[in-house]
Amino acid sequence: MTTAIAEVGVETANDILKNWQGHRRLTRRVIEAFPEDKLFEFSVGGMRPFSELAWEFIRMAVPIAEGVATGKWAEFDLSKAKVTTKADLLRIWDEQTARLDEVFAQIPPHRFNEVDKAFGQWEMRGVDIIRYGIDNEIHHRGQGYVYLRALGIEPPHFWER
Repeated sequence: MTTAIAEVGVETANDILKNWQGHRRLTRRVIEAFPEDKLFEFSVGGMRPFSELAWEFIRMAVPIAEGVATGKWAEFDLSKAKVTTKADLLRIWDEQTARLDEVFAQIPPHRFNEVDKAFGQWEMRGVDIIRYGIDNEIHHRGQGYVYLRALGIEPPHFWER
C-alpha cells in the first residue's frame, strides 16, 4: 500500500513577510527591555552581547530580501560600523524594518523557488534563505531572553508578535 502526499500551498509571500515582521516586532521589544549598558556589555557563558546579535539581524534581513529579489548577493560582513547606543540601534532597526517591506515587495514570485548561493555560503531556495534569516533571529532572540532573565527582567511574551 502506498500513501500519496499531496502538496498544498498553504503560505503566501505575504504570509512569510507578516511572520517575519512579527518576529522583528518582538525582537525590537527585547532590545527595548535591556538597560542601555547591559544591551552592549552583558553576556552569559561567553556568548555575544545582545546588541551584537541585533546588529547581525540588521545586517542580514534586507540583504537577504535584496538577494532573493535580484539574485545578487553582497558579501555578508558583520564588521562594518556598529552602533553604540540603544537609541541608534532602535532607529536603524526601524529603518531596516520599513526597508524590508519595500524590498520584499520587489521579489518576483519565481525567485522564491530559485536556488542561489546566498552570501557565497548557503545554497538553497529563496524561500529557504528567508526562513533561515527568520530562524536565526528566533534562535538568537532566545539568548536575549536568557540574558534578560539573568538580569531579573521579565522578557516580552514570545507569542505577542
